[in-house]
Amino acid sequence: MTLNFTNQSRSYDATRHAVRFWGYDGAREVSFFVTDDALRRFEPGAPVDETSLLAAFEAHRDHVLRAAARVYARGRKGSYEIGANDV
Repeated sequence: MTLNFTNQSRSYDATRHAVRFWGYDGAREVSFFVTDDALRRFEPGAPVDETSLLAAFEAHRDHVLRAAARVYARGRKGSYEIGANDV
């Protein structure tokens, strides 16, 4: 199956210091977390708070989703983390 990102929802997870979003492989829902460090690579001078990190995610959504597809292709897991080295 092909991974797709039809769900535009995302949220900030303060415990994981990451923005959480979801993709789908057929009927299977897949959770992704893109870390604060990864998002700061896109916006190095931006403040590190929920609003700024969600804005960075939105501004670079296409790039984040491409990174998510690469991380997902490495093998199936319960959830996937996209770190600074993945973007």
